[in-house]
Amino acid sequence: MAFNSILIVGGGSAGWMAAATLIKKFPNKKITLVESADVPKIGVGESTLAFIRDWTAYLGIDDKDFIKHTNGTYKLSIKFTDFYDKDYGGFHYPFGNPSEIDDINYNDWQLKKIYYPETHSSDFAENFWPTMALVNENKLSTNEDGSFDDFRFDYDTAFHFDSLLFGKYLKDHYCIPRGVNHIVGTVNETPTNENGIDKIVLEDGTELQADLYVDCTGFESLLLGKALEEPFVSYRDILPNNKAWAVQVPYTDKEKELEVYTNCTALTNGWVWNIPLWSRIGTGYVYSDEFISDEEALQEFKDHLNSDKMTVHNPNRVTDELNFRHINFRTGIHKRIWVKNVLAIGLAAAFIEPLESNGLLSVHEFLLEFCRHVDRPVINQFDRDVYNARIRRFYQNFADFVALHYALSIRTDSNYWIKNRERVYDPDIGNSYSGFNDLYVKKTDTLRHFGKAGIVCIANGMNYNIYTEVDIVKDELGRQVNQRDFCERFLYNRHNKMNQWKTAAKSQLSAYDWLNQNIYNSKDTNTND
Repeated sequence: MAFNSILIVGGGSAGWMAAATLIKKFPNKKITLVESADVPKIGVGESTLAFIRDWTAYLGIDDKDFIKHTNGTYKLSIKFTDFYDKDYGGFHYPFGNPSEIDDINYNDWQLKKIYYPETHSSDFAENFWPTMALVNENKLSTNEDGSFDDFRFDYDTAFHFDSLLFGKYLKDHYCIPRGVNHIVGTVNETPTNENGIDKIVLEDGTELQADLYVDCTGFESLLLGKALEEPFVSYRDILPNNKAWAVQVPYTDKEKELEVYTNCTALTNGWVWNIPLWSRIGTGYVYSDEFISDEEALQEFKDHLNSDKMTVHNPNRVTDELNFRHINFRTGIHKRIWVKNVLAIGLAAAFIEPLESNGLLSVHEFLLEFCRHVDRPVINQFDRDVYNARIRRFYQNFADFVALHYALSIRTDSNYWIKNRERVYDPDIGNSYSGFNDLYVKKTDTLRHFGKAGIVCIANGMNYNIYTEVDIVKDELGRQVNQRDFCERFLYNRHNKMNQWKTAAKSQLSAYDWLNQNIYNSKDTNTND
């Protein structure tokens, strides 16, 4: 297969990310995007992971310009509130590199947990990540003076932004100026031949042909799923959530509520995301209809929005003016996402669920991986097979990573939590995709991995300690040191380091002030723009 023309079917974030990536990779090829004006747009606040930095760097996108056009903010971590137990509080999975001192490692914090069992799991990230000092103070810093060790602002941060504005930004400021052809039209027919898709026929009779078709049609998966009938592998056996309520709410106190992290709060029958954008908060409730009805879920969500679980408690936050939108989704991945002359991207290819901000992760990672496989003048079936295998392994491992947040919970306040933690995660039985052991021990052997840091943050946050009294005896023999004495040295060193970070953080601008001064130059009243 050789291709000189590419047709992207579907717009939105996935479609325009595909167009931007492919016009960057293939500046001399004919690239066209066709999208319908009739497709409903959700427009939720989008939360990303720091891995998006690889993609923005590849495209050469400027942070400040991109953020200003997308109502965006910066993100330093993800907070998980009450996932371990009801009313337990939260812990963080921060971005960036952990700080190392001498030969101290993660196990040494678990040693502290053994000797001081009252230590809250949130203490783990605070001991190792300098960014947690900024998170706790709700501050931003470019770290030009090195106060926060190896924290790299332009690499160890992610973004919150409006997904609709994001797609529009890529269209108007990147794709169209570089030559992407934009067509507005509704797909009516997708006839096939032995090579895959033969052509796209629009409702007005227009016929479009290309060498490569990129399916960005969302859950409909018009090309890969419907036309080519590629089987879909469901993840619902380990990830049962399939619905969400979403809404945009105004700020009550912008300086407090514009947080530098995504807050995920576990409720009785699911969990709520909270994504602070510049002018408003995007929030939503993710749940499974196996355990609660849509109406009950909406009421539980509204009760949460008016509760003291919000950063600023406002019993009048829910009003008749708020537009609650209902979303249905499926979890899983097509058996192959590159089949013949069709490549599926975004929801058309796969989806897990919103936890761990993975919505756009698959988009930019699938696209970058595709770019790694198409440098030869002719693409063979072997190239497709390798690509599909690597993508499948990456996504299966990520599904396990997300499932870990439920599997380690000890909540007993509903069947939702009880049944989720009792699900079997065993690859030999066939209802897990790589297994917890593969997730924890072999995670580095994947396409794109979170390293041990991500896994250990979640495990320690859920009070799953891999270091035990048995290991203390073993390490005392190996290190030739009394482990309690070693623990005290750890506490002394970390205490001093954490104090340095805290002092540095207090002198930084709040997230609101930093964004206002460096990007928005707004004169708002600290509530709504």
